[in-house]
Amino acid sequence: MREKHSVPEREAIDAMEPFERLGLEQIRWVASAEQAELAWQELQGQAVLGFDTESKPTFVRHEASDGPHILQLATTSTAYIFSLSEPGCQPSVARLLGAANILKVGFGLGDDRKRIVAKLGIEPQGIVDLNHVFHQQGWRKDMGVKGAVAVMYQRRFIKSKKAATSNWAARQLTSAQLIYAANDAWAALRVYQALGLG
Repeated sequence: MREKHSVPEREAIDAMEPFERLGLEQIRWVASAEQAELAWQELQGQAVLGFDTESKPTFVRHEASDGPHILQLATTSTAYIFSLSEPGCQPSVARLLGAANILKVGFGLGDDRKRIVAKLGIEPQGIVDLNHVFHQQGWRKDMGVKGAVAVMYQRRFIKSKKAATSNWAARQLTSAQLIYAANDAWAALRVYQALGLG
């Protein structure tokens, strides 16, 4: 068991070189049944995928979110961003999430899981929350993708606050949204690999 560690301070992370990112040419926007079926065919043979979701923020007190609005799955070379606002995408997403033989790795997935159950009516299988993995290895429980990239790669993971709080329910996402969403999932996969788990 590794001794208890803490994530580097923000100032130390800010001084690190940026972590590499997927570009738009490596991101697939999946917004129809046909595109979702093709994505299913391309992803069903993968052993491990980076995983995340995004939901449109709620700004009114007691307003319930009907997210997630998009779901991201990433291989080492490509990220697939599924529009869950498009009903035609949901069956293929449900098949991928229900496949216990495909590990889906990400950070802080408890809320994502609950929202997926509510929205798609399925219990996701093969989910690995990397926060729990780090905790088991002696790190503080809530590592997060920024802290994990800093620890494993000594690099600064760039996250746009503007993109984080943008409208994820839009019919077409902006370039900034696509890059933000894709790299959240992709970085989780890279961290999983750096941990020597896959």
